Amino acid sequence: MGIVAIVGRPNVGKSTLFNRMVGQRKAIVDETAGVTRDRHYGKSEWCGTTFSVIDTGGYTTNSDDVFENEIRKQVIAAIDEADVILFLCDVNCGITDYDQSIAKILRRCNKPVILAVNKVDSGTKIYGTYEFNAFGLGEPISIAAVSGSGTGDLMDRLVEELKKVQNTEKNEEALNLPRITIVGRPNVGKSSLTNAFLGEERNIVTPVAGTTRDSITTRYNKFGYNFLLVDTAGMRKKNKVSENLEFYSVMRAIRSIENSDVCILMIDATEGIQAQDLNIFSLIQKNGKGCVIVVNKWDLIEKETLTMKHFTEQVLAKTAPFTDVPVIFTSVINKQRIHDVLKNAMDVYSNYSQKIDWKDLNDAIMPEIEAHQPPLYKGKEVKIKYITQLSSGVPSFAFFCNLPQYIKEPYRRFLENRIREHFNFTGCPINIYFRQK
Repeated sequence: MGIVAIVGRPNVGKSTLFNRMVGQRKAIVDETAGVTRDRHYGKSEWCGTTFSVIDTGGYTTNSDDVFENEIRKQVIAAIDEADVILFLCDVNCGITDYDQSIAKILRRCNKPVILAVNKVDSGTKIYGTYEFNAFGLGEPISIAAVSGSGTGDLMDRLVEELKKVQNTEKNEEALNLPRITIVGRPNVGKSSLTNAFLGEERNIVTPVAGTTRDSITTRYNKFGYNFLLVDTAGMRKKNKVSENLEFYSVMRAIRSIENSDVCILMIDATEGIQAQDLNIFSLIQKNGKGCVIVVNKWDLIEKETLTMKHFTEQVLAKTAPFTDVPVIFTSVINKQRIHDVLKNAMDVYSNYSQKIDWKDLNDAIMPEIEAHQPPLYKGKEVKIKYITQLSSGVPSFAFFCNLPQYIKEPYRRFLENRIREHFNFTGCPINIYFRQK
């Protein structure tokens, strides 16, 4: 499957065009220049041809933006990954020094480049596109990304160029792969962990909280593991979310949790587990996702013999009653125990997706029920006849009995604990239902 990278200076409409090409609002769009900071991936289809699209941060030079150097790195990395580059300019501004800098890079990249001029939303503006021939990158295509005008011709041209590119092995289609999502409060090390996994500066990392704004999905295929890794924006309390951009970032992080199989919840060792960490943990649990808790910045903690044990007990005391969760202590900067995070995340996915044989389930749990019958309710005896695992995404079990309405929460917890004792569901929430036989 081919890859198309959209490049250009800030605020020319790259994310608007990206959203139109992939058919959904995956990249944040705002009038503020420089909103997109990382590479952002999506999938597009046109006339039977499917290809990946990369939305990049605006390429800048000689600015005061703290993210400038990192954004330029990401743009150059996207150009290296892509099979075809889509160079987007703004007809309203004409050719700028930034555009000239990008064109100079593209003329040397030895890859097909398609020049598109955006914001051509009236007949008179089309005359303004002629000056862009000066780049020497071919005839510019006039489009208006907001309304979609001209984008059909652009997509025809992209597909034509992609068909000429024979190397389709760069981005094999990732179907039915596990989705591992990294979540947590701002500045706990989510993007640093992603980069440590991948062994490259895939996502921008700075000391500024809130650097990551989009949820960034990357294919991981190393050391026998094959899954999709999602880095998300930091999630703060609602009353502390002060700008629209951050609101949309948090919403995308929540949506990433909803679409994941396993979540890696990162917390800051220097601050301990905070109320917002527990809110995120609760969100993971309510959505029925597997979970691994990673305590980062462990190198900054003064340690004694049982420091790790006591910290684990504090964390699990606050996540109760769901305490069957792996807790791993890391220092991402020092690359300490990051492979343990990877192994535990995949183990949790294995637990999450396991299906237990009907006979094994009943042979293990029915004797426990016989030894500890449900309490009488108003003198009536509740009899559980058999159990079955439901075919749903979340590990779910149905207990068939004569009076399901009389079984209360304490006994539900008892049954969940017995299931966890006999079968490995570490890191996974369990749903239990009582049904009339």
